Amino acid sequence: MSSQLSIYIQSCKLWRAGIPSVNYFAEQQRLSPNYFGDLIKKETGKSAQEYIQAKVIEVAKSKIFDPDKSVSEIAYELGFKYPQHFSRMFKRETGFAPSDFRDRK
Repeated sequence: MSSQLSIYIQSCKLWRAGIPSVNYFAEQQRLSPNYFGDLIKKETGKSAQEYIQAKVIEVAKSKIFDPDKSVSEIAYELGFKYPQHFSRMFKRETGFAPSDFRDRK
């Protein structure tokens, strides 16, 4: 799944289609969402949704240090409809608001 998620992110699908769902990746593997989730949980210890969100935040961490982009621009690039949702998820995953994380550099 990691490679499929990387391909999804690098193909700009995040910007067009938003954060992928567990169902999306399960369908790509021709598996039921529940079975797919079980496989991810067994492999990573995280739910499939937590795993997807963590990968999106990894990308966000690399983008956050671009001084030419606002936090809102980064949120939209990552497929969030609302920058506030991005900020909440980022803080939940990292312990820092995006702007605070940027200032840590």
